[in-house]
Amino acid sequence: MTETTDAPRMRAISQDVAGGPDVLRLVEVARPEPGATEVLVRVQATSVNPADWKTRERGVFRDGTEPPFTLGFDVAGVVEAVGAGVTVLAPGDEVFGMPRFPHPAGAYAEYVTAPARHFALRPAGLDPVRAAALPLAALTAWQALVDTAHLRSGQRVLIHAAAGGVGHLAAQIAKARGAYVLGTASAAKHEFLRGLGVDEPIDYTRVDFAETVRDVDVVLDPIGGAYAARSLATLRTGGTLVSIVPPDDTFPVVRAREAGVRAVFMLVEPDLAGLREIAALVAAGRLRVEVAATLPLADAAKAHELGERGRTVGKIVLTVAD
Repeated sequence: MTETTDAPRMRAISQDVAGGPDVLRLVEVARPEPGATEVLVRVQATSVNPADWKTRERGVFRDGTEPPFTLGFDVAGVVEAVGAGVTVLAPGDEVFGMPRFPHPAGAYAEYVTAPARHFALRPAGLDPVRAAALPLAALTAWQALVDTAHLRSGQRVLIHAAAGGVGHLAAQIAKARGAYVLGTASAAKHEFLRGLGVDEPIDYTRVDFAETVRDVDVVLDPIGGAYAARSLATLRTGGTLVSIVPPDDTFPVVRAREAGVRAVFMLVEPDLAGLREIAALVAAGRLRVEVAATLPLADAAKAHELGERGRTVGKIVLTVAD
């Protein structure tokens, strides 16, 4: 993000030190200008992801950036200007995207700059709030199920935390591809899961999925820890476990190989083709994003507090501009 000393100003959420939600503060900073192959996007909304609070607290996706810095990866907005060489977007285009991930994008701000191909045109009728809730979570689900696990029609897929940000989108993507979907969630969320098309909701508080679920082709694990190893028992020979949580020493690569299955860790990345596939599913009415709460940009700390409780259904969105 290039800044000049005499650039117009903008509001952004910034932090000077690592820590809890209280380190987030609303400030005024110079507005960036797009470089070659980049666009300047006026941000209408952004959303809160676990990557945000991990970066805020531990600097996980800070890429060496020194404080002060601005969090945020999801963007829904309008192209304000384009840099040299940009042909795929023009000023006035309504776009959504997940620019630069896992490198800092600074989406908790009124403007961002990023490579033009990190954004896609928004589907007609998709409002900025829901558009902002989609990119990181939906791309994660798409890349895990389609690009990594190669999910096919007729296969069985187990999605952990199926009512969460990634999970509820993954369930719909799996159904759109003709899969039979099993999803873990508390009993109170089972009606919501059935509304998404989940064939078999599983109450993880009463049922041990590792003892009862069998013959699954794909497992999507957004939880990590012991869930990865326990999920191996559910897979049929040749199946795939995709974890989207950075693995620790317990990640069962060797055990999976010995069991005749595959266990992999996947990190989402900017993906124009994936964004266009997601937009097509939304336009066809086959993918909808659940927004658990909407707060103004100034309330970013409250949004982080809400997200870190881990009880929300769907996504939390920060509105930046009308």
